[in-house]
Amino acid sequence: MTAADLVINDRVTIDRAHLDLMFAALREEGCRLVGPTVRTGAVVYDDLASTADLPAGWTDHQGAGSYRAEQTGQPALFEFTAGQTSWKRFLHPPALRLLSARRAEDGIRMDGAAQESMKLAFIGVRPCDLHAITILDRVLTGDRFLDPNYRVRRRNAIVIAIQCGRAGGTCFCASMGTGPKATSGFDLALTEVIDAGRHCFVTEVGSDRGADLISRIPGRRSSADEIQCAEERVARAAESMGRVLDVTNIKELLYHSYEHPRWDTVARRCLCCANCTMVCPTCFCSTVEDVTDIAGDTAERWRKWDSCFTADFSYIHGGSVRSSGRARYRQWLVHKLATWIDQFGSSGCVGCGRCITWCPVGIDLTEEVQAIREHQSPTSAFVIDEETEDGDS
Repeated sequence: MTAADLVINDRVTIDRAHLDLMFAALREEGCRLVGPTVRTGAVVYDDLASTADLPAGWTDHQGAGSYRAEQTGQPALFEFTAGQTSWKRFLHPPALRLLSARRAEDGIRMDGAAQESMKLAFIGVRPCDLHAITILDRVLTGDRFLDPNYRVRRRNAIVIAIQCGRAGGTCFCASMGTGPKATSGFDLALTEVIDAGRHCFVTEVGSDRGADLISRIPGRRSSADEIQCAEERVARAAESMGRVLDVTNIKELLYHSYEHPRWDTVARRCLCCANCTMVCPTCFCSTVEDVTDIAGDTAERWRKWDSCFTADFSYIHGGSVRSSGRARYRQWLVHKLATWIDQFGSSGCVGCGRCITWCPVGIDLTEEVQAIREHQSPTSAFVIDEETEDGDS
């Protein structure tokens, strides 16, 4: 089967034993392979050498403020859901040196940020995370203000998606229309099928690049039975979502609930630890720090991830605009689910559930939105009150 024989949306089945050939083909292209693996008792995304590094026989159990990974003794490679890390850290790194300066005999020498030139192969990207990458594309490259480092990394990335065969306890991608089935944004999309003694991957072609890759691996046209098995796995995942978020008129709901008492309720629990923003696959806030050596001969400027939950994030001359936990949580939730739509044309949430799982006190944004929806007040309009006691206009 050659690449010329394949078109977008074609299905090809490859056996589990041939998955290593895909890894080898990607390495031959000079790709750095990144995918799920087990580190310190959790499934994370990190460098892979071969399929032996994949979390075979691992699954996870997630709830509000709760994560546990365990071995099942089964051969499945992708029987887990979204972990605490996301692909964001490979495209929009947590720390990036923007420039460096050093004192020389003939003056000051300046060096800009080093551009990432190595190709990236993302293996096992969940549908919700595919949507998150699409959102970051729009935010960081879709306007006149471009992030050149992100753009280079993104152009150099090949995406091998994995369709979800199970939903996690905090997943609500079905509510957001972002899963559990990937329909675009990938080069190849795999669905793992294990039954009747077979272990294979029904693979959908999503691009010419994907067609070229799959044509170099022994495979066959997927049978009707294999396609049906793959579709049934995704359907079961859709039916077993751990959470539901009602997004009906959600932008207007939150805009007209700016002074809702629920913000005080959640503020009494929120630690402002910023976990939710660090694990979120779409949060992109950052700060810039300048550092020098003790002799004053070198200086560097770094961009680092930041969060709207930190007091310094909204600091301007005279103090922080959002000085209370109530203001910071409200800022995050309203931006993620409402003002993001006005800014970028879509919600900033993809329903992965990470913010629920990794919140130390188990705050659940689906629960918070439902509480606001059930107790709407006709007087709680979206207003800016300069006299609020915490100065969080």
